[in-house]
Amino acid sequence: MIMEKLEIKAAIQIQKPVSIVFDAIVDPGQMSNYFIAEGSARMESGATVNWKFPEFDDVVPVRIHEVVTDNEISFYWDNGNRENKVTISLSPRENNSTLVNISEKEMDNDDAGIKWLVGNTEGWANFLACLKAWLEYGINLRKGAFDFMRK
Repeated sequence: MIMEKLEIKAAIQIQKPVSIVFDAIVDPGQMSNYFIAEGSARMESGATVNWKFPEFDDVVPVRIHEVVTDNEISFYWDNGNRENKVTISLSPRENNSTLVNISEKEMDNDDAGIKWLVGNTEGWANFLACLKAWLEYGINLRKGAFDFMRK
């Protein structure tokens, strides 16, 4: 059976409480330590924020769908010619840890969709690894990591 639509899924467990992980995701000041160079505002339901990444000159508008404190963040961002919905779900686990699940929907199962699937799956896996490194060890894995991509 061939899938008609593609969806990205990525997950990681972080050894920090849900409230700390949640704040690290919605606060642009914290996100700048592991994901973006800067953000225009805290993620809140119904708002639009702008993210600037260190390796690109473009500013990415992010339309926040819904933020449920310590539970879920969903937003839409531009994927070239369409908006894709990203949902980040947080679940408490044993030992004061948090399971972070990310999904991004959806693209057609064609060449463009497969390129998106590969690139954004890599991106979300990187986001999760960087979030974990920052929260658990205070290390910014992105610092200088993608300088080679700057034009």
